[in-house]
Amino acid sequence: MRPDLSSTFTGSHAKQICVVGSGPNGLAAAIALAQAGLRVSVIEGNHSIGGGARSAELTLPGFIHDTGSAVHPMAAISPFFKSLRLSDHGLVWIQQPAALAHPMDDGSCALLQTSILDTSSTLGKDAPAYRHMIRPLFEEREILLPFLLGTMRRTQHLPSLARFGFNAMQSAFFLAHRFQSERTRGFIAGLCAHAILPLDEWPGAAYGLALALAAHTAGWPIPREGSGSISAALASCLESAGGTVTTGKFVESRDDLPEEATVLWDVTPAQLLRIKGLNLPDGYRKSLGRYRYGPGIFKIDWALSEPIPWKARECRLAGTVHLGGTFDEIALSESCAWRCESAPKPFVLLVQPSLFDPSRAPAGKHTAWAYCHVANGFNGDMTDAIEAQVERFAPGFREIILARHTAGPADLEKDNPNLVGGDISGGAQTLWQIFARPTLQRDPYKIPGADMYLCSSSTPPGAGVHGMCGFHAAASCLKNM
Repeated sequence: MRPDLSSTFTGSHAKQICVVGSGPNGLAAAIALAQAGLRVSVIEGNHSIGGGARSAELTLPGFIHDTGSAVHPMAAISPFFKSLRLSDHGLVWIQQPAALAHPMDDGSCALLQTSILDTSSTLGKDAPAYRHMIRPLFEEREILLPFLLGTMRRTQHLPSLARFGFNAMQSAFFLAHRFQSERTRGFIAGLCAHAILPLDEWPGAAYGLALALAAHTAGWPIPREGSGSISAALASCLESAGGTVTTGKFVESRDDLPEEATVLWDVTPAQLLRIKGLNLPDGYRKSLGRYRYGPGIFKIDWALSEPIPWKARECRLAGTVHLGGTFDEIALSESCAWRCESAPKPFVLLVQPSLFDPSRAPAGKHTAWAYCHVANGFNGDMTDAIEAQVERFAPGFREIILARHTAGPADLEKDNPNLVGGDISGGAQTLWQIFARPTLQRDPYKIPGADMYLCSSSTPPGAGVHGMCGFHAAASCLKNM
């Protein structure tokens, strides 16, 4: 995995590249190609760039909320992002004392911290077992993390990956039940639930382990002034490399783009199939039609009069708080999303950025962001259920709400068409769709029979703000020139 692709390019510098979509992957692809000396333009249908990495005043003036992603462990370890020196383009990362807090009903709390020892100290009698599980992976992080952010199809480090795979290619149930206490099992369940898979399905454990490993390596940072600052830094980097961005222009047909241009699509299979004039091979079209989307989310942003009054005070140390308590409760919530049912006590993922970034709210005020998993295309209202979960662990929470903004799957997809049915992962992250993403072919980025490529999170390595799907698509594009 090379962050600089310029040496791989041997074609004509007059070649024109169009990237459709300005999410982190689209911008990453555009930057890599522009740095290789090609003429690159990004075309965005929305009036603001960023896709899932944007910020806006959703509730009240002066309260900045992230419209999509809020916390960025994958961005912090992305080889391509690190190579870009985005701090030179205005991006400032903010670390919190703890990446994650997982409170329990009795007021106790597990904390995921950069230090493995400090993390394990919050897990009681499970401390030795956690250290035994995570330390060997941490010692091989220089191998494992690049593999997880690669295409996951080739490797020269089979022994290291075999050790990771023993735990990773299992269900969250298998991983969590290696521990004794309800607190540790719930903590592991919450990490694995980021996969948006039932907790008894493979390979849910991989996602939990990857997030824990990222926290111990580089934390779970948030960007100052909101996730939109990531996109602004990427756009600045692109412009410095000679690329351009056009917003407010939806591409509905291949005819909307220059005929001679190579096109990279930062879209999921469902949108690609709706683009007119692509002339996709029948087999490829049918494979894309079988691509599977996962559950959606129901999201709330709050403007608050003061910090959330957590019963477990350790929660104030963490940017992210998982609200679900025990393994069994979280497992029920995640299975309900796949069964098209509403969980009575949904597993809630909450972020409280203004505790660590005062630019997010007026002086003395705060913001928070939360979501739960729901069925794909869910059209109900989870506001009361989500707020009841917050109130459960933070009595008095409802009394400090100044305003709220809610968004269900339809709202999210309208704002960002890549969120099909509210799916924030670009497609279900099942075992099959890890290796056949979006279809089973040697080059997952190349669109057969055309000078076109797919560069969205529907390609390896999948979901997350890391830009690596775009980077790998750019590498494929340059290789085929």
